[in-house]
Amino acid sequence: MAIVGPNGAGKTTFIKAVLGLLKPVAGQTLIFGKPYQEQRRLVGYVPQRGSVDWDFPTSVLDVVMMGSYGRLGWLRRPARADRERALEALEKVGMARFAERQISQLSGGQQQRTFLARALVQEAQVYFMDEPFQGVDATTERAIVELLKELRAAGKSVIVVHHDLQTVPEYFDWVMLLNVRRIAAGPVGNVFTEDNLRLTYGGRIGFLTAPSGQAAPALLETL
Repeated sequence: MAIVGPNGAGKTTFIKAVLGLLKPVAGQTLIFGKPYQEQRRLVGYVPQRGSVDWDFPTSVLDVVMMGSYGRLGWLRRPARADRERALEALEKVGMARFAERQISQLSGGQQQRTFLARALVQEAQVYFMDEPFQGVDATTERAIVELLKELRAAGKSVIVVHHDLQTVPEYFDWVMLLNVRRIAAGPVGNVFTEDNLRLTYGGRIGFLTAPSGQAAPALLETL
């Protein structure tokens, strides 16, 4: 499911509230019927790259192995099997040859792949990803899309903050349109409509006619 909306709509705030990183003013979030604190082992999180201190002196492999701590606890040291699982995750995202590299030496796309590998090691049932496509090249974007498809095929749920409106129908099954409040949520074919997008973005949304004859959304300046 994509979470879509203009800047300042509350997309990241929504995810942080679900994960208990921010205290909601009212209401509650349940994951498989229980609060996040009781289900944290079932949840994986890929934050925005800009929120991470990439100068911290640690290697790519160490970052990925941190995904095991939710299962092991902070007092148990990762075993050989955990290291092998981390290396398998790095192989899956095309980062195995960078395992010993310092994270400060990575490109933006490599940083994003590293965090995706860490999430895979968590072996979660629900994944929250905050703008995983931001600032990555086309090759990395395709790799991320394939990973999302694999997670879906494995029965996982993936909730992604996303900005590129034109790729929503291609990448996602469901979408939530958000602008401070929820405008609409449901299957892309039902919810991702011109009327709902105009309610979400106001005068900043325009529609271009795609080769198929369908209206393709594109962000435009208000005329």
